[in-house]
Amino acid sequence: MPDQATLHEVSRNGSIGEELSRMAESSAVGNKRITKLEVTKDTLTSRGGLAFFLKYVESIGIVGLLLSKFAGMRKNSKGVTVKNMLLQVMYFFIDGTSRHLNYFDELKKDNSYAALIAMPEKQVASSHAVKRFFGRFGVFHSWAFRWALKEMFVWRLKEMAVRVVQLTLDTMVMDNDEALKREGCDPTYKKVKGFQPLHMIWEGKIVDALFRRGSRHSNYGHDVEKMIRGIVELIRTRYDASAVILLRLDAGFFDEKIFRLCDELGIQFVATGKAFEETKKQVAALDASQWKEYSNERQSWSYASFQYKCASWTKSYRALYTRPRYEDDQRLLDFARPDNIILTNMAVGEAGFDALPADLREYWLEEKTVIFHHHQRGADELPHRGLKDFGSEELPFQRFAANQSWYYLMLLSFFVFETFKEDTLKDILPQTSYATTVRRKLIDLAGKIVRTSRDCILKVSQAAMERLQLQTLWTRCQEASAIPLTS
Repeated sequence: MPDQATLHEVSRNGSIGEELSRMAESSAVGNKRITKLEVTKDTLTSRGGLAFFLKYVESIGIVGLLLSKFAGMRKNSKGVTVKNMLLQVMYFFIDGTSRHLNYFDELKKDNSYAALIAMPEKQVASSHAVKRFFGRFGVFHSWAFRWALKEMFVWRLKEMAVRVVQLTLDTMVMDNDEALKREGCDPTYKKVKGFQPLHMIWEGKIVDALFRRGSRHSNYGHDVEKMIRGIVELIRTRYDASAVILLRLDAGFFDEKIFRLCDELGIQFVATGKAFEETKKQVAALDASQWKEYSNERQSWSYASFQYKCASWTKSYRALYTRPRYEDDQRLLDFARPDNIILTNMAVGEAGFDALPADLREYWLEEKTVIFHHHQRGADELPHRGLKDFGSEELPFQRFAANQSWYYLMLLSFFVFETFKEDTLKDILPQTSYATTVRRKLIDLAGKIVRTSRDCILKVSQAAMERLQLQTLWTRCQEASAIPLTS
């Protein structure tokens, strides 16, 4: 009912009866609530945005790439085809609703899911079918997955046409501490049981990986040497023989053998050194005039250049010693100081460096340039955070080979997810968005699937169509360039 002030105003300007009638009618229409619950035969979905990812996957031809290596995994004509199984595992990762295999059983009971992914209901995989499929993989299938990653790397290199290929080598600990029993699940340096794969990272994407048990440290065996040689040969032969290659390394790869390998291959490196006692004495002896200042938006550092060489090394390398500057009198004890030693082979007299174009030599001789690129090491680890947000650290199987294959399919799906953002979501969602953001804003989209004699139509609200520019997004997904298939 209207209050006294409203009644007084209405009595001055018009009929009270007319106003009460209008307000009652407005209340009846605006506040109508749900009073009944019914089942509909319409095909409704809460993950309509998955249709765009499906169209993108179809356009780039990732499944054809995988089938060239895994088509023979199917032992008989019964059950889910290899193609449909690979697709559903990729959709499982991009959906991200659950990391448990029994979620496949829930999807199998959902008729709208089969309609959304355009598969017959008999081809929708159960959790048991997924377990049987991954049980067929062996340890030596890793080479095929790594081949697929490298093919996608070459595809993106040619798409972006970069002049300098900046790579980062790093390991990622996958915490499986809660697993009762996992083959190859060992204690890691982070004091949790798990796995510790070796990753080669480029532009936010993991372009080569070696799945390893948890006890394998960063520079274990010949893994690093083989990975560096392989990726350099790939770039030289499949992309551009004259491309400049820069490799960033943290202290876990502090080894003269790796540095000599970079010299041998003619590639550049920026690495984190170790502050041994002799090095500290060498730096302490530097004259005050040799120290300079470097600043970014948040911090300032003092730095000085010198030649770094361990006692057993055959040669010295250009080095920079950096230490943070403080505005007040605060100082940290020696063991807690965040000082850094930066090593690089980008110096006059180095054969690989002298062969660079003049403008690049001038750029890299700047000491602040080396410091800046060394600081990018922090950003280089963001793909690990993105991968864990996209998939899961915990792996679902007991056997090492099955977990390895699951991990590699997760990497491939993450690679496709990153290229999906680059190719289709520009001006729609931020390129730096993590998987959770994309899922909440795009994948979790309410829609209705309607079939006609000729078409299968996904209907969405007008608000969603305008907010996410879905017509533009659909066109971009259709026009995405395909991954070239090599023989």
